[in-house]
Amino acid sequence: MNGLSAASGELAVSVRLATIEDAGRIAELSSQLGYPASAVDAERRLKLIADAPDNVVIVAALPEGPVIGWLHAYVRRVLESEPSAEIGGLVVDEQYRGQGAGRLLMEHVERWAQRAGCTAVSLRSNILRDGAHRFYQGLGYTMIKTQHAFRKKLDRRH
Repeated sequence: MNGLSAASGELAVSVRLATIEDAGRIAELSSQLGYPASAVDAERRLKLIADAPDNVVIVAALPEGPVIGWLHAYVRRVLESEPSAEIGGLVVDEQYRGQGAGRLLMEHVERWAQRAGCTAVSLRSNILRDGAHRFYQGLGYTMIKTQHAFRKKLDRRH
């Protein structure tokens, strides 16, 4: 996978596949997103995703510097529609938002989705994240519905 760079006049970042060495920074950024994780948690999850061929985790990094953002996407296959890519998570470090890194991550994953045979890219965003909604709309995404999300925690015993 070739690294891509931001456009002229924007923050100089490159996009590449995430590595296990990125786990600590991915965990820090996950906390900014509101999902606290330890480096150990992030490393374990990255290893699981690395073995799933229909998943990708990419990072935006400064030249000679730290990872400033990450994006996880996966192919969603359901009976009622054609395969699509689902953004599982996207975060850019608070101090670098609005400088092109998020847009670059999204452009990269859209190309990944096309190569994977997907007909669309979808994502879910908390109703409270107005800035994120404007960001996605600025990239051409449209809100298709509102819904309630339900979850039931399962016992980890097998």
